[in-house]
Amino acid sequence: MCAELLLNVTPSETRVAMIEGGVLQEIHVEREAKRGIVGNIYKGKVSRVLPGMQAAFVDIGLDKAAFLHASDIVPHTECVSENEKEQFQVRNISELVRQGQDLVVQVVKDPLGTKGARLTTDITLPSRYLVYMPGAKHVGVSQRIESDKRRQRLKKVVEEYCDEHGGFIIRTAAEAASEKELAQDAAFLKRLWSKVMERRVKYKTRSTLYGEPGLSQRLLRDFVATDITKVLVDSRQEFENLKEFTSEFVPELHDKLELYNGDKPLFDMYDTENEVQRSLERKVELKSGGYLIIDQTEAMTTVDINTGAFVGRRNLEETIFNTNVEATQAIARQLRLRNLGGIIIIDFIDMASNEHRKRVLTSLEGALSQDRVKTNINGFTHLGLVEMTRKRTRESIEHILCSSCPTCKGRGSVKTVETVCFEVLREITRVNRAYDADKFVVYASPAVADTLQGDESHSLAELEVFIGKEVRIKAEPLYIQEQFDVVMM
Repeated sequence: MCAELLLNVTPSETRVAMIEGGVLQEIHVEREAKRGIVGNIYKGKVSRVLPGMQAAFVDIGLDKAAFLHASDIVPHTECVSENEKEQFQVRNISELVRQGQDLVVQVVKDPLGTKGARLTTDITLPSRYLVYMPGAKHVGVSQRIESDKRRQRLKKVVEEYCDEHGGFIIRTAAEAASEKELAQDAAFLKRLWSKVMERRVKYKTRSTLYGEPGLSQRLLRDFVATDITKVLVDSRQEFENLKEFTSEFVPELHDKLELYNGDKPLFDMYDTENEVQRSLERKVELKSGGYLIIDQTEAMTTVDINTGAFVGRRNLEETIFNTNVEATQAIARQLRLRNLGGIIIIDFIDMASNEHRKRVLTSLEGALSQDRVKTNINGFTHLGLVEMTRKRTRESIEHILCSSCPTCKGRGSVKTVETVCFEVLREITRVNRAYDADKFVVYASPAVADTLQGDESHSLAELEVFIGKEVRIKAEPLYIQEQFDVVMM
């Protein structure tokens, strides 16, 4: 399917929207102050070794120490002994690294929530057609290049560029690349790695040896294998930067770059702004009248399907089946749009027919086949839930654009006015027993104050009789619903 890329660029934020068939499929956001670090190479120092976890924490100069597992320490790096290079197996973390040791590491996962970045010593450098693997001595070919003839041709060409310093992986975009283009890519990557090695010697520990290019350049590099028909950019400076970048690395997209000069904001022209806002809502409406409820938690994401107003035309079983099939398309799109990763549990509406279950799974697999991120579906459980995973490489759009609600503190709900009223009454009783006061003044939100003086006025009057003291209520417009103060007078 043909796609368009919309690049909305400001000095502090870059947003890239991928439009397929006139519908927003992916949204990528990068803020300069919180720029992702996946792909960056650092000279770090091992701050702590954890034998029980077979891992180590590495200080690479960030706020949180990064995490390095023993399985991510590869034989062709400098931190592994010659004996281990011969055995090619994961050894005890205590034998692989030591506290205080300097390491050259690469980030494979951005910090997520309370977790630090995930590291590897298996350094790779990507370019337009190739991925350079320092220390390796072989050539790999992308599995998406299906033609054996082309695979063998490419492998034979690229093997000429391998030496004792490193090997290559041939990317999908290289399927129709010429020998000249492959040679240019290989030479570029070797020069880049030489620069990294020079910096390794010159730079101090906790330094960045290599930084991945910005969001716009990364996506143009990665999306080039798709059927991109147009790339609209609303910043002249970024447009000029991308013209230079594409002419050198992705010439196929050079003529597809267009500077947007419209009167309306770029995202408004394609209704992208509204789509982004809808991607933050729990409820997703289906065209049939059914809907999805999507809840993202620390441990997993759950998706619940409901028929809603959809009553169908034949019988209940057909209605349920049709709703579930429609939901598979919406789920696949929402996973991409929201960039939801990790464990995902889908609660389809219960189906009595095994044939219907199989067809729903087939529909889900087909819908997810368009996803560039790796997914794995485990099928229906005994409870009728579908378990699946989606590789998590960056923060979800909700985590980028939102934070925990200061009112509910992440619970997703707030106490009712009635509940807060009873808390106020209990607090007055507690304070009266602990301290000697002549009267009390309660400061509360307008809704709570109105209820204490209205529907719960009898409860307040009974409390005044019980403690033998006056209680005055004052509304505080700036207080949230759960907030109140009991002041002694």
